[in-house]
Amino acid sequence: MNTQTPDATAELLLQVSQLNAWYGEAHILFDVGLEVRRGEVVALMGRNGAGKSTTLKAIMGLVERRKGSVQFMGQNIAQADSWRIARLGLGYVPEERRIFSGLTVLENLEVGRQPARRWADGSQASAWTVDDLLAFFPNLAAMPQRPGGQMSGGEQQMLTVARTLMGNPYMVLLDEPSEGVAPVIVEQMAQMILQLKQRGVSILLCEQNLHFARLVSDRAYVL
Repeated sequence: MNTQTPDATAELLLQVSQLNAWYGEAHILFDVGLEVRRGEVVALMGRNGAGKSTTLKAIMGLVERRKGSVQFMGQNIAQADSWRIARLGLGYVPEERRIFSGLTVLENLEVGRQPARRWADGSQASAWTVDDLLAFFPNLAAMPQRPGGQMSGGEQQMLTVARTLMGNPYMVLLDEPSEGVAPVIVEQMAQMILQLKQRGVSILLCEQNLHFARLVSDRAYVL
């Protein structure tokens, strides 16, 4: 269910229709459809087990058995490998964070580096440098040489987002950013999402926290 109408004048970045996904023989997603346009923050809401995270993973090519239509920037990525999808400019921040625990903050950021991008009209898309990200995430700037495994859950969450932004994505899939972190970090994550939107980054956000989702998103889908 779409809770609001998107701005039809904005460029369509992601269009998903009749998306199905399975884990083994378990059918998890049933004909999911959604779209995200340029400059939007769209929330994907639902109870535990509804398939929110699976939707993001299926879009990103991380679910082996899937079918349906997934169009990103006009290209069909429904059966593409995840690394090819990332190279097209679709970033993914998993709920599990998955930082490299033995690498420092700066080294984790370097792992995600991709070239700057341009929109189809030739204009510059949002471009990120290490200095930009350390200014954007003061917590990380205070610990550039700290190994990822020695950071708190909230700090790791910020590092995962920052590493994704080093890929200069047109759009980010963000899975449960408020889950399992302190309230002060939740507030910082909300401000971060609003600032990312101001910089032109589009976001599809999985979230259970209704207050958080209402604060940061333009509209929502409910599974």
